[in-house]
Amino acid sequence: MTSFDAFYNDLLELVNKHEKNNTPLKVEKDLETNIVKIFGENITALARAKNGLNDVTELAYATAEHHPFWNLLYNCSEISNTVLEKWTSELSKKDISDIEWSIKELKQSLEKITEKVNDSESRQR
Repeated sequence: MTSFDAFYNDLLELVNKHEKNNTPLKVEKDLETNIVKIFGENITALARAKNGLNDVTELAYATAEHHPFWNLLYNCSEISNTVLEKWTSELSKKDISDIEWSIKELKQSLEKITEKVNDSESRQR
């Protein structure tokens, strides 16, 4: 048993203890990648989506331009962040303008990737 497995088992005991005291918790695990998430009773789908998107955004920021798909991920996450922030209200003209700009960036990035793929396939023939 790895140290993370041991930690997870200890964590489950703690969760069970609190659930017996009427503290509803939801635990999600991905033990292959050493990830455990604990959600409280008032978690909403919107809050979970925002939380998950934070991980995607962090990857987009940390990767920078060193990865060929960086700009696709970055602009998709920016659009998603804007949409989730305004989920219970309305998009402003500035929000729409920012989304349009991100879409243009996405198209340009995809065109560059497509060119590379086409060039690579041409050379292989």
